[in-house]
Amino acid sequence: MKVFRESIETKSAGMRPTFTTITDQVKDIVKRSGIKEGICVVYSHHTTCSIMMQEASFDMTYTGLEYLQQDLCDVFENIIPTCRKEGQYMHPGPKLTEFSIEAGETKPETLNTDGHLRSVFLGRSETIVLMDGELDMGEFGHIYFVDLDQTRPRTRQAQVQVIGE
Repeated sequence: MKVFRESIETKSAGMRPTFTTITDQVKDIVKRSGIKEGICVVYSHHTTCSIMMQEASFDMTYTGLEYLQQDLCDVFENIIPTCRKEGQYMHPGPKLTEFSIEAGETKPETLNTDGHLRSVFLGRSETIVLMDGELDMGEFGHIYFVDLDQTRPRTRQAQVQVIGE
């Protein structure tokens, strides 16, 4: 069995969820791996980010989101409202706020509870079967890195691990 691993760097816009299509980069990594049969795991270490496989909507909102992405954001806004003020959620408490400030974040950057909660529902990984060196995603499947933290622009990484023979 062979294991191959690389990462993909993305940049978020800040002030709104950012969806980055990483399908082509993942396909390139699978090709470089030389693995023909197995699985490809795409995941994020970031606890306010998700990996999502979905069809491309193509039509875009004026903010740059595909319609399906905007629909998802609207659903999330109804069930997990964007954190707009201190005390809206219990998290972050005083200990985490102190820890975060010591790590270099400002108080407003800790108000990202909505991103943490939303990533729980979307999940932080996708596992895709490899058949004859190709991702078996169906005709309409695309892989997205989703940064749900809206507090500021950030540089993020998606991890890709290909396992098989």
